Amino acid sequence: MEGLNLIAHNDLKNPATEAYRVIRTSIQFAQAGKELKTLAVTSCTPNEGKSMTVANLAVVLTQAGKSVLLLDCDMRNPTVHKNFGLSNKLGLSSCISMGTPLSAAVQATKVDNLYALTSGVIPPNPSELLGSERMRELLQEAREVYDYVLIDLPPVLPVADALILGAMVDGVVLVIDSGEVKVDLARDVKNQLLHAGANILGVVLNKVRSEHHGYGYGYYYYYGSKSSSGGGRWEVKGK
Repeated sequence: MEGLNLIAHNDLKNPATEAYRVIRTSIQFAQAGKELKTLAVTSCTPNEGKSMTVANLAVVLTQAGKSVLLLDCDMRNPTVHKNFGLSNKLGLSSCISMGTPLSAAVQATKVDNLYALTSGVIPPNPSELLGSERMRELLQEAREVYDYVLIDLPPVLPVADALILGAMVDGVVLVIDSGEVKVDLARDVKNQLLHAGANILGVVLNKVRSEHHGYGYGYYYYYGSKSSSGGGRWEVKGK
């Protein structure tokens, strides 16, 4: 797979793959009688691993027999087309601004039952497009076709895009670089999402050092538990 190590696809026995399965299971349990089909993944700042997380989460959902659409809404810095080696001539921006049908813009990936809607040509006004009524219509259309719609959002702090879309989807997962992001900053981002109306399902702590917990999984480490806020907390460690 170009540009991205899809560990959940390439190494089924890796502890990190099991970590993504734990996240999948936690999300399924979080439904509690309420359907969660549109799920967005974001971070506080750039380079915390949100795109890797959402892609691998999409893979483990397909492994559970689900059809998944991976939607690139990080229009300022799109990566889905690079990570999966796809064309970006048609994509989300085409569907919103030019009326391209969803079915014409969606592309199959090399992973069975995993489809992608890339960002399309980067527009001058991403926030306006993502907050449009057409965006709501596309989400509704996608949820009727696929079992899950996973959305790669931009980070929360640089732009308002994640807050706009976070309020439209069924749930949001926040990825945090455990070695870089301070607690106060993470708390501020969580509060921003909550105030915007987002349903935070949990937090993924990325790049966790296993020795902090006394375990020796080597390349990856994972841990799952309930947080005091009622959401889930999941940890994934990688170099």
